[in-house]
Amino acid sequence: MTAKTDPGRFFEDYRLGQTIRHAVPRTLAEGERALYHALYPQRFALNSSDAFALDCGLDGSPMDALAVFHTVFGKTVPDISINAVANLGYAEGRFLCPVFAGDTLRSESEVIGLKQTSSGTSGVVWVRTTGFDQNGDAVLTFVRWVMVRKRDADAPAPETHVPDLATSVAPQDLILPEGLTFADYDFGLAGSPHRAGDYAVGETIDHVDAVTIEEAEHMLATRLWQNTAKVHFDATHRDDGRRLIYGGHVISMARALSFNGLANAQVILAINGGAHANPCFAGDTLRAWSEVLDRADLAPGIAALRLRTVATRGHPFALRDEAGKYLPDVLLDFDYWVAMPD
Repeated sequence: MTAKTDPGRFFEDYRLGQTIRHAVPRTLAEGERALYHALYPQRFALNSSDAFALDCGLDGSPMDALAVFHTVFGKTVPDISINAVANLGYAEGRFLCPVFAGDTLRSESEVIGLKQTSSGTSGVVWVRTTGFDQNGDAVLTFVRWVMVRKRDADAPAPETHVPDLATSVAPQDLILPEGLTFADYDFGLAGSPHRAGDYAVGETIDHVDAVTIEEAEHMLATRLWQNTAKVHFDATHRDDGRRLIYGGHVISMARALSFNGLANAQVILAINGGAHANPCFAGDTLRAWSEVLDRADLAPGIAALRLRTVATRGHPFALRDEAGKYLPDVLLDFDYWVAMPD
């Protein structure tokens, strides 16, 4: 009998230059928006209010950029990371146009790098993923790399190729949503008086608040984004019997916590880089802090801030030890561009 189930790809199944079209297209509705706001303490006004978004020149409130990211990412999991050991990082992410309730998203990935680990039991796969809407327009593109198990440790390793990735997206490559204006921006409704010009490069911000990760909400989020990676779903897949918290869940929690101090960081424009520095498990209490890395003018009244937001179980502003390694309490180091009124 021919097997009809799919065990997913293992490291030796990937080939450099391979293009993978991911199943299944997904239409995002207001339900996804409501669930996103239920899972994460999200309060950014542009993603919360149609009226606020209309006053900012948009056709309505767009879906949160990270909800779009999770949806596009989730499509890739059965083909890229269902047999993953861990998702390792991100680079060269750009949000190309806003997504609204009713839009349908699908994903494609190109394998751009391969490297077997020294143990010979796994390898790192780099892919460039693009999300498309129902019109075939690209809405998001990003690179990620993931450590994937081998099916057979004795299988020959593919030729090593590590892609040369930019350390950040250049300001001139940032794309503002069409029509966006902050000319009539209501700082009172947004929740903070601070413009982009009020932040200095090198400034650090303790976001003060904290949130404890629960098993139930993590599993709901993982199912919502259709992330079927075994390390998140199957408690028997790890020797310690624990399910890893999906890294995107940590990213969204950290972004939501950053509202307290960065309430006017309304639009995520790009993901420069990201590292899941240590595993996160249910019961961990997350705190977040941010550092302003750079600033750029984009349009009249609109500036971009390059931010590093760190999710940690520990104290703010503690990142690495003397040897340059991430401290054990650091869960996420996330580097991204946001658009703010100037």
